[in-house]
Amino acid sequence: MATPISPTNTTLPSRATTGLSDGAIPEADPNTTSGLLAERLQAWKHMVGYLEDYVEAVEKIHGRQAKEYEKVLKTISNPLREGHHFDQSLGGVAGFFENMRTNTQAMINSNLETEKNIKGSVLPILDRLHKEIKHKAKELASGAQAGAKEVEKLRNVTQKHIELLGQRAASYDSHGAKIDSHEDPYVVRRGITYRLNNQVIAENNHHNDLVSVQNNFRTFEVHVLEVIQQAMEAFTQLAGGQGEKIRALHNDMLGTAQCIPREFEWANFSQRFADRLVNANDPPRSVEAIQFPNMEHTSTKTLIEGSLERKSRNKLSFGYSTGYYVVTPSKFLHEFKDSDDTRTDPKPELSLYLPDAVIGSPTGDKFTIKGKDKSGTLSSKLTGSSELNFKAHTAADAQRWFQVIHGLIGSATVAAGSTPTSPVTATSPTMTGPAGAVAGGAAVAAVAGAKASESPEARSPIATSSAEKHQAQEVGITGVTPEDKPAAA
Repeated sequence: MATPISPTNTTLPSRATTGLSDGAIPEADPNTTSGLLAERLQAWKHMVGYLEDYVEAVEKIHGRQAKEYEKVLKTISNPLREGHHFDQSLGGVAGFFENMRTNTQAMINSNLETEKNIKGSVLPILDRLHKEIKHKAKELASGAQAGAKEVEKLRNVTQKHIELLGQRAASYDSHGAKIDSHEDPYVVRRGITYRLNNQVIAENNHHNDLVSVQNNFRTFEVHVLEVIQQAMEAFTQLAGGQGEKIRALHNDMLGTAQCIPREFEWANFSQRFADRLVNANDPPRSVEAIQFPNMEHTSTKTLIEGSLERKSRNKLSFGYSTGYYVVTPSKFLHEFKDSDDTRTDPKPELSLYLPDAVIGSPTGDKFTIKGKDKSGTLSSKLTGSSELNFKAHTAADAQRWFQVIHGLIGSATVAAGSTPTSPVTATSPTMTGPAGAVAGGAAVAAVAGAKASESPEARSPIATSSAEKHQAQEVGITGVTPEDKPAAA
């Protein structure tokens, strides 16, 4: 085997062994700068687009605002309802509303004018700037970005030949320097130098283009900001000026309202309608002084009334509760919470129709009645017919209640102390009970008839105040003649 002409190179070629200080293929992407500048132009274009959308939205708002103020104007249509109540001369409410109409119409016109000026003055400025930025982006794409693509293409070609040189050098080492002429590493290396020269020329040209573009960007951005400031100045003069007009119109309405004398309208109104206004010197009304039809009718007077204690129908309850009871000419025994007619609506909590009831003879101050509650309350529907135990203030009071109720029931009582389960018939010759009791129901009926035949003047509740009557009722029994009332009461 022949000895090799040159020592064998045991290392493979690499990009670092080319002898170029910066490397044949720089690490920097040629598209980095141009791509960054293109992205910056895109940002400026979007910024101007946002500003255009904002100004256009404000312009449309003024158009809608004009329509809304037209609705506002309709709310104070002329003439005002019941406008005759206000003085029609200047300086009053009628003049104030006329001022409001005039100023509201001025607000409508101001909004329409602002909408027109923004659309014709501000938006065209921003639209031209938007187009300039798009044109600048096209210039960058056709210039610097195209150059970047060319540089990238040349770098790829150089890289391929550098890789080919590595293959040829490796083949030279493996074949002992015996290779074909077209595979000579020397020729490949010179080809790399040729392509590197083209690549470097393109890179330098691209670099100079980028420097020029960057310098131009500085000037262009100054121009963009100048145009934006010009547009915002015009926009502020129009929109802000319109706001000042609205403020001035509102201040004019406020001034007109503040100039109305506080008593101007009332003084003129009270003078025009003096015959229909109430007289402040009229005395206040009193319930006791009011008369109404049938207020003294016989059916509205009680046969007996007063407070009684009643044991609850609930078997689980103990003791007695106090209530106010009345017996009416309609033959009902009504129970109320109290005798006050003004605090709450006096609706009966218990109503017994006495002709259908049975009463037992009093035992001291107690007596019982058995009957069906017809008040229509929930408890009346649940209990049905039941026996009620009453307790009067005194035995004499119990006897009086017994006499009146017995006369309405129409049946004799049972023996004293007995329950109403075995009533005595009306044919019984006597009626047991405390001394002084009237025998039979005829005497009670006579008392009731005498009471019903009393003159309205003698029984009128107007003679005394409602407070005095209430106090008298709470003591015990009222509604019977003085002759029938015991001395103890």
